Amino acid sequence: MVSEPAFSSERNQDELRVTLTGAWTIAGSKSIEDAARALVAEARGMSQAVLDLSQVERMDTAGAWLIGRCRAQLEAAGASIEYAQAKPEYEILLKEAAFRSFSDEKPRPRSLLIDVLADVGGNVISFGKNMLSGVAFLGEVIASMAKSIVRPTRFRGTSVIFHIETFAFRGLPIIALINFLVGCIVAQQSIFQLQKFGAATFAVDLIGILVLRELAVLLTSIMVAGRSGSAITAELGSMKMREEIDALRVMGLDPIDVLVMPRILALVISLPLLTFLSDMSAIFGGLLVAWFYGGISPEVFMARLQSAIAMNTFLVGMIKAPFMALVIGMIAAMEGLATQGSAESLGRQVTSSVVKSIFMVILVDGLFAMFFASIAY
Repeated sequence: MVSEPAFSSERNQDELRVTLTGAWTIAGSKSIEDAARALVAEARGMSQAVLDLSQVERMDTAGAWLIGRCRAQLEAAGASIEYAQAKPEYEILLKEAAFRSFSDEKPRPRSLLIDVLADVGGNVISFGKNMLSGVAFLGEVIASMAKSIVRPTRFRGTSVIFHIETFAFRGLPIIALINFLVGCIVAQQSIFQLQKFGAATFAVDLIGILVLRELAVLLTSIMVAGRSGSAITAELGSMKMREEIDALRVMGLDPIDVLVMPRILALVISLPLLTFLSDMSAIFGGLLVAWFYGGISPEVFMARLQSAIAMNTFLVGMIKAPFMALVIGMIAAMEGLATQGSAESLGRQVTSSVVKSIFMVILVDGLFAMFFASIAY
């Protein structure tokens, strides 16, 4: 039977030899705490002490930590403490579970301006690194597409069709509904404001130009970023956590070819299709509101719409769509592949993917708006 933790001491001038006995384990937590307290009181004032562990029957991390605490307290009082005749496994415990004190250092006073400037500088550096890694990742995707063109047998058509169905066909109802409602809201507000000037019919011009050039493609891209982009990040992140991507590499398959390229290509195909259907949904919503709220008949609405817009008005939105899809797909794939081995990391990367995608979609839309304005298109 294992005995209670205890100790015996033997004084020799300024040296004290303490022999520990019994079981120093968590099962007797109160006993080992009392024994450790008595040990410190016994050895206080001595210039040198030896802790003999040859008679210790059992020891766990709790006992090793308390013995380490005793040693730290005595050394803080000026004594020199050594262990003697400890078993190899006890030496490992005493080393790994050693008592450590933490000093309560007061934080140094810092300037708020310097902190703000440091944060701005850090964000700028992080943005630059992200841009460089994005360019490198784009190069890998383009190289993968080039290999598929050179060797068509590498092209994963089934995967592309499956993802087109997931991104476009299954996402169409909610995207069309959102654009329909936005078209209704834009029409109602346009008619309400322009009626004050007796120019309610000009609301048709506003609806057509705003929807076809900006709103439809922007709203569709944001919806795709939140729905499909987050799904891509979650899928790739889960595969990274389960080491399935490493398994692909072991089998001699490139994850860019197998996982990333089909998804990005499917997005590039899907987003223009969704943008076109979003254009129709938003204009149809504007037509209904103009008919029932503004008293503009469908015939007048369509005639006015034809005179207000041209082919370039429609093409502006359609040209933007593939580029926005490429940005969304690249960010989603990069964030998914950057996932570490925890659920917290996966959630953080999915959030980052959606936020970055929406930000970049708006940025790309602004750049295109300035470009088309500069060439008067």
